[in-house]
Amino acid sequence: MKQEEAIDFQVRWAWHKIIKMYNAEASNYGLSMAIGQVLLNIDKEGTPSTKLGPKMGMEPRSLTRMLKSLEDKGLIYKQTDESDKRTVRVYLTEEGKKKRKLTRKTVLQFNKFMRDNISRTKMKHFFEVLTKISELIDENDIYKK
Repeated sequence: MKQEEAIDFQVRWAWHKIIKMYNAEASNYGLSMAIGQVLLNIDKEGTPSTKLGPKMGMEPRSLTRMLKSLEDKGLIYKQTDESDKRTVRVYLTEEGKKKRKLTRKTVLQFNKFMRDNISRTKMKHFFEVLTKISELIDENDIYKK
């Protein structure tokens, strides 16, 4: 099999291009794609810090560093949950809300561009295939001996 015929190669190749494109746009606002992703995953009523990592596929140590960096930049603040003192919620500051709005606009613009340039049928199949790949990975031990 040629490299470009491998499913993982095509997914990774496209994802790297998307990351590069998002990072180029985000740098205009002093952000990165990773920062934007975190901002988009923080709810208006705050999000428990333990829920952010799994939502974004980030390891706890990476998330901790990212949250510290966002706090230092004045984009988020942390607060102990009133109903469960063991839980720390992450909230957006006013500046964080502004940056989130820019990030959301960028993501929507990318998705609109793709939907305007790829037929509805092809997009439907694209999502079906990605969903099926995820399901097959979750449901099977592909490398079982």
